[in-house]
Amino acid sequence: QVQFVESGGGLVQAGGSLRLSCAASGRRFSSHAMGWFRQAPGKEREFVAAISWNGGSTLYADSVKGRFTISRDNAKNTGNLQMNSLKPEDTAVYYCNVGSSLRAMNSVGPIGSWGQGTQVTVSS
Repeated sequence: QVQFVESGGGLVQAGGSLRLSCAASGRRFSSHAMGWFRQAPGKEREFVAAISWNGGSTLYADSVKGRFTISRDNAKNTGNLQMNSLKPEDTAVYYCNVGSSLRAMNSVGPIGSWGQGTQVTVSS
């Protein structure tokens, strides 16, 4: 079972940037797609972005396309989410996880356990 530790969140003004990091434990990380999800207060957790096991393909939610960039380093069992041009509606707790494919991450969801997440707050 892959476990995750997310970090890099914080308080930023609208238009600013943050870079989130995900540290994964377990050998299965490098053989699975990896994704980021977020949950805002009072809302369901939603898909943000995913990257294939080898980093060759990516998928983004329409709400973050062109502003966020997902990446991974299988040698280090880590993943990142570069977030630019942040908006107040991006405020949420952000989580990373793994899944069987990019499409599966966005449809049926991830297959790993959830970590603690990292809080991102964007002020207007």
